[in-house]
Amino acid sequence: MDIVDELIQGREAYRRHEWRAARDRLSAPDLDTLDPADLHALATAAYLVGDTETCVQAWQRSFQVHHDDGDHLAAAEDASWLTFALVRVGNEAAAKGWQARAARLLESESDDVPELGFLQMNQMFEQVFSGHFEEAFRLAINVAESGRRHRQPDLIAVGLMCQGRLTMYSGRVPEALTLLDEALALVAAGEVTPIIAGTAYCTMVDACQEIDDYRRMTDWTRMLTNWCEQQPDLVAFTGQCAVHRAQIMRVHGAWPDALEELELAQARYEAQDLGEVGVVHYERGEVLRLQGELDGAAAAYDAADNHGHDPQPGLTLLWLSQGRVDAAVAVVRRLLDEVLDPVHRSRLLSAATEVLIAGGDLDGASAAADELDQIATSFGLVALSASAAYARGSVALARSEPAEAVPQLRLAWRTWLDLGARYHAAWARTRIGQAFRAMGDEDSARAELVVAGRTFDDIGAVPARGEVERILGGGRPDGLTARELEVLRLVAAGRTNPQIAAELFLSEKTVARHLSNIFGKTNVTSRTAAAAYAFQHQLA
Repeated sequence: MDIVDELIQGREAYRRHEWRAARDRLSAPDLDTLDPADLHALATAAYLVGDTETCVQAWQRSFQVHHDDGDHLAAAEDASWLTFALVRVGNEAAAKGWQARAARLLESESDDVPELGFLQMNQMFEQVFSGHFEEAFRLAINVAESGRRHRQPDLIAVGLMCQGRLTMYSGRVPEALTLLDEALALVAAGEVTPIIAGTAYCTMVDACQEIDDYRRMTDWTRMLTNWCEQQPDLVAFTGQCAVHRAQIMRVHGAWPDALEELELAQARYEAQDLGEVGVVHYERGEVLRLQGELDGAAAAYDAADNHGHDPQPGLTLLWLSQGRVDAAVAVVRRLLDEVLDPVHRSRLLSAATEVLIAGGDLDGASAAADELDQIATSFGLVALSASAAYARGSVALARSEPAEAVPQLRLAWRTWLDLGARYHAAWARTRIGQAFRAMGDEDSARAELVVAGRTFDDIGAVPARGEVERILGGGRPDGLTARELEVLRLVAAGRTNPQIAAELFLSEKTVARHLSNIFGKTNVTSRTAAAAYAFQHQLA
């Protein structure tokens, strides 16, 4: 096949979105023989199949052609795309060099050119990654306005996307979602180029995941999946798409399927040598923790940390499952002091409530639940409201206020059931059953607990199923006798051995023996840990 035929077939493959064939055909001739349009097509196709080396070489050659021809505007745009591609693979030094070249080429040009918008797009991302959000927001507005003036949908979509994400972090979530919806409309209509379309889809689904907007996340992930499936050769973005599918499956209780998606995601990330693989390990840790594979979960959280992804709050909840209550409480209190923006606090507060209840700090748990409720109200998102209602109900139950707990827990249960969040809904029913038992309605309690246990068993939630079985057995876990349970409750209430002996009409020696038995059966080694165990199992 001669060079002309290669070019013709490469161009046709590019138009059909057959990226691998386009990359192969367009790269067959020497790059020096390609015109800038073919070089741009080659760079795009190579980017989409994960071939960064060919992508960079093609844009570099396009830059050189435009620069030699004196077309500084086109050369500046090439430099901006090079910056974008190099940032993606973590080559920051080279990216900054090309960004500087783009800026220098535009110094003598009019301020009102679309190429300036592409330069500002990369400057905007740089400010975001540096944590300079006010400057990033200003640049995002400029990028979107430049796109509108020059009819550049890529710039409009990216500018709106970044404005929406930054607005979300300021706590103005309804306003942020309006901006993201507008950006997605451009993407869904096919008005933006493939690289920007994939970037926008993944960024916006990430935003939904951060605020537990399950409905949008499900809808947008479906759109992203369809977009990926229409391009069978696509490698870029498919790892993130698989992660998002896994996150939805985790919420719906389809955990084996979620783990399969995470295997696919890891393979795709590693094929492109991208650092984002940390999120895969974190999500794997979440699923394994819920399944009761605690050693595997610990290894996964450790791998996430090693790849630069924060393992919290999942790691803290793992420690709670392992009985390391004091460590979990210490981390939660630190995080509550460190995490200030409402989006990331919303993801922390639910876990914080659970941990602080287990640690016996009911005032702290109540404050966390109330703050979560306030954030959920301001965000206007039903899933977050369900989490807040569950947190408030759990605090009321821990305070021996079952009548106040039930309405909150029912609200959480109905919402999670409607969203298909089976694991969360089953936990709400578990707590409702405990509340009914505390109110003396044993038949209703058992009915709720049996259904919850069946759900846990169906989705493979081994620790949760075990907890329900212990509660159904009379609320005495790990073989504790009725007398040992009495002693444990008094330990949790802060009583000393002499005080317990006096209250239960026992000798101090007998109390010490009961306490030794409790330590052995519950696998704890201190009174503090025993108290935490009591709170964790709703015994105190």
